[in-house]
Amino acid sequence: MPPKVKISRDAILDAALELVRQEGTAALTTRALAQRLGCSTQPIFSNFPNMDALHKAVLDKIYALYVERTFASMQEGRYPPYKASGMAYIKFAVDEPQLFRALYMRDRSDEVRIDDTAESELIVQKMMSANGLSSSAAHRLHAALWVLVHGLAAMFATGFEEYDETKVSNMLTDVYLGVLERYQKEGFDL
Repeated sequence: MPPKVKISRDAILDAALELVRQEGTAALTTRALAQRLGCSTQPIFSNFPNMDALHKAVLDKIYALYVERTFASMQEGRYPPYKASGMAYIKFAVDEPQLFRALYMRDRSDEVRIDDTAESELIVQKMMSANGLSSSAAHRLHAALWVLVHGLAAMFATGFEEYDETKVSNMLTDVYLGVLERYQKEGFDL
């Protein structure tokens, strides 16, 4: 009897990510994944104890891809680093609508808030150093802008609005400067 071909955990995750990318999270079933891999369901359950563990691993892989793209955008120099992070979030929704939906448009009530992550804190630090803001003022400004950035990203990911980079860039700048000016005028602890 010929030896069985071992399907690695990475191969399963790559196939699962592609399945979600093309068809959304609802399409990620054991049967669909096994068919994509050209195997039985046995290798999937040899690598993952259950589908919840597989779904979590796929979300982790998608999040790593998002973080990689965000930091690449921040280092690119096309926009100031803080603005680049918002533009990258929106662009991720435009380029990868199903992956964006999987990460950010589902029930997340039992998760760590995005503003509690190391990545978010690094982004807020960029805003603090660029504007001489205190931590509390930077976090308030970030929260205000997060609503705009996420709202735009959701509209693009769902096809509600057409993406126009120049319009988005101008909108982010206008809101950023407007809220920053308000904070400065009202004497928030900068």
